[in-house]
Amino acid sequence: MNNNGGLKNYELLQMPEAIEEIKRHLWIESEKAGYDIGYDKAAEDWLNRFSDAWARYHLPEKRGTKKSGAAKPKAAAVKGRRAKSYFF
Repeated sequence: MNNNGGLKNYELLQMPEAIEEIKRHLWIESEKAGYDIGYDKAAEDWLNRFSDAWARYHLPEKRGTKKSGAAKPKAAAVKGRRAKSYFF
């Protein structure tokens, strides 16, 4: 099985967010198959196919990395801006 970004599969299966993703995967794959594939099969498939990418995106602190993103503007830079008001 995959290394899931340094996490063990049983650690992922303890996380409510990962369980929610597995349930979503169960629904999607059951719809594709035309019958209920079962939670165990869906969990195994999700762990093999998607858990690495999911862990990299949702758990960067577990891997010792941070999410890359745009820097937030400093307060001084946006201080002069005001939202348009329709209420006078």
